[in-house]
Amino acid sequence: MYQPHSTVIGEQLWSKLCGLSPVRVRQSRSVLLRQGDPGTHVVLLAAGTALVTLTGAEGNRTLLAVRGSGEIFGELAVVDAQPRSASVIAAETCRVHIVAAADFLGFVEEHQLLNSLLRHAITRVREAEAVRLELATAPVATRLASALGRLAQWVAAPGQPAQVRLTQEELAQMIGASRNAVGSALKSWREHGWLDTEAGGGLLIKDIAAIQEHVGAQT
Repeated sequence: MYQPHSTVIGEQLWSKLCGLSPVRVRQSRSVLLRQGDPGTHVVLLAAGTALVTLTGAEGNRTLLAVRGSGEIFGELAVVDAQPRSASVIAAETCRVHIVAAADFLGFVEEHQLLNSLLRHAITRVREAEAVRLELATAPVATRLASALGRLAQWVAAPGQPAQVRLTQEELAQMIGASRNAVGSALKSWREHGWLDTEAGGGLLIKDIAAIQEHVGAQT
């Protein structure tokens, strides 16, 4: 099972790392890190949910992962001095700490965290590759159910309703589908009572397990 950085390095070190910079608030849809930018700092997600997205050559966005509190973003670009490989976008209002590259590297060296961070990065790369394979081969409903499952995992406890603050257009972009195809799948699931669509944009997922079971039975 995937674990956030705060679990990997331990809560005590996580608290110390967060203490290297003040907490800041970033509003929903804010870009926390931008693909292609240099690794001048890392972002620690203290509260909230963020989306990791990859933008292709033609401008299409793919949702690679959904992350919650306890995550470090941008550490690989800092460690290997290469441009950022993906963007990170706040899915809701987030509380973050922004730690300069030099301070982060000093902390990693002081506490001998490099190996742990690299192992964790490998886990994330494998997850992203699985998502890419799914996007290339799975039907729209399967891709959408999987994306909603990843979102629900971070924003609510198991079995509890999950509020997803993304529009149908954004969901369509992130799974490489048309808005009409996404809307059709959501309409069916809404009629079953498994989710609600909200007037201002967004979803209330009531039963992600039922959605995924339904999709699985059709494939």
